[in-house]
Amino acid sequence: MKKLLSLTALGLALSVGFGAHAAEDAKAPTKQQSKMATCNKDAGEMKGDERKAFMKTCLSNKPATQQDKMKTCNADAKAKTLKGDERKAFMSECLKK
Repeated sequence: MKKLLSLTALGLALSVGFGAHAAEDAKAPTKQQSKMATCNKDAGEMKGDERKAFMKTCLSNKPATQQDKMKTCNADAKAKTLKGDERKAFMSECLKK
């Protein structure tokens, strides 16, 4: 009888410990969730097709091409209505990312 109670108590303790560990693992964001959060942050105020294209590139495993970067940076500069030297400096920084 004591063995049965001991085994039951041990089994209960293990199941509670396992449940707590599983709950901790469920809270940690997956690699894809982390990537999505980063891409959303980087997309900023983009909207519509521009945002769609950016998110597609950002979430894919392929690095962005120079052409994709140029499109994104141009759109950002246009949204910020930058002109002249200010635009030039912004584009330079944006394309380095």
